[in-house]
Amino acid sequence: MIVAAILKRTLKEGKTYEDFRRAWYHTVGFGTENRMLTVLNGANPREIIVIGLTDTTLELAGPLLSIDASERQHNPLSDVIEPEVDRTLGVLVAEDDFSATGGIDYLPAAVNGKETNMAEVATFIQEATKLLTQARDRDGSN
Repeated sequence: MIVAAILKRTLKEGKTYEDFRRAWYHTVGFGTENRMLTVLNGANPREIIVIGLTDTTLELAGPLLSIDASERQHNPLSDVIEPEVDRTLGVLVAEDDFSATGGIDYLPAAVNGKETNMAEVATFIQEATKLLTQARDRDGSN
């Protein structure tokens, strides 16, 4: 499944996106398909929104969380961002392309051309939530 992580952070006064990027940029890869999209909020250019899309399984989730925790431990962001971070985590259930001109026929939810099984998604979310809680308790993160 593709896990979507959305993190909203606010730059400290006087800090720039480049300051953030240098501190945030990973020095170790996840070893699985991953894309990170970074957005600057048009209404608040100090707000940086990072959307991570990672293809994973429940078995890989723990090691992936450890890689990310290690990155933050070795490359802390506290010098460039405010302490409050808004985190949202979920599962990608549909990719839709509305770029055609004219009418578009309805399609069921699908990712990478495979129809989404919502029961599998619900089970994955339930199990992933347990893993996240364990990781937060272990690492003391919020």
